[in-house]
Amino acid sequence: MAEKTIEGKNTAIIAYLTLVGAIIAITMNAEPKHDYARFHTRQAFGIHLLFHAFALFSSVWYNQYGLYGLYICYPALWFYGFLGALNNKKQLVPLLGTHFQKWFTFIQ
Repeated sequence: MAEKTIEGKNTAIIAYLTLVGAIIAITMNAEPKHDYARFHTRQAFGIHLLFHAFALFSSVWYNQYGLYGLYICYPALWFYGFLGALNNKKQLVPLLGTHFQKWFTFIQ
């Protein structure tokens, strides 16, 4: 049975690669606009931005256990979102996925 191709799937996958990949995905989805790519780009951008914000915060106020949490949660959220993009699903990242969709409305 052949799988149905989703428009914007490549853009959605690129968004999860790094923060730079998310920015590239934003520009790739400028024309034509795909809802699937927009959804995953917002999720990936939020995950990467959250990681960098907490890493910057923990570099100023060092807490060893906070770093453990950061380096456990980030890959888990990234993997969850990346698998969703690979499996053609629009699944929200746990806890913050709905917020990412609201906060990053500038990603069209």
